[in-house]
Amino acid sequence: MIDLFANAQKQFINFLRVAIFIVMAWIGGLKAYQYEAEGIIPFVANSPFMSFFLKVDVSDKDSYKLHKNKEGEVVTKNIQWHQANGTYTFSYALGTAIVFIGLMVLLGIFYPKIGMIGGVLTTGMSLVTLSFLVTTPEAWVPDLGGPIHGFPALSAAGRLVVKDVIMMGAGLVIASDSAKSIKNK
Repeated sequence: MIDLFANAQKQFINFLRVAIFIVMAWIGGLKAYQYEAEGIIPFVANSPFMSFFLKVDVSDKDSYKLHKNKEGEVVTKNIQWHQANGTYTFSYALGTAIVFIGLMVLLGIFYPKIGMIGGVLTTGMSLVTLSFLVTTPEAWVPDLGGPIHGFPALSAAGRLVVKDVIMMGAGLVIASDSAKSIKNK
């Protein structure tokens, strides 16, 4: 059993490439849907790395809270606000970038240089995503009178974000393995 795992490292790293591609293609592809685009707005509106992509007045970055739809809900005035805000355009572009990075990671199986770039971009993307823990109030359980709120009580949004630590580690492994393949050629 030990020999099996010790000798299968390259296959497991390629499986990691496939897994990253699946996650990135799926999540990136979902960015084309209204509910997903609207769902990322709290992160984007509060991010110093991304908020400038939106048309919302930065002095009133909380205005998105007035235009939130529940997942699957269709409220015309909220949709119109998101259209005017650039929510959907930003989400489509972000989704395309995420799918492209995932594809680069997958192509690393055959083209180590592309895989290394994909691994580095995966790591960078994960760092930006993890910054949401600091910039997005919705990442933490709010003080609504209960005994547990704020740090370290992650909300559903925060729990979603913190998992990017794993994606960051995976990106580093992919970049390292690709660099090793380039060096050994």
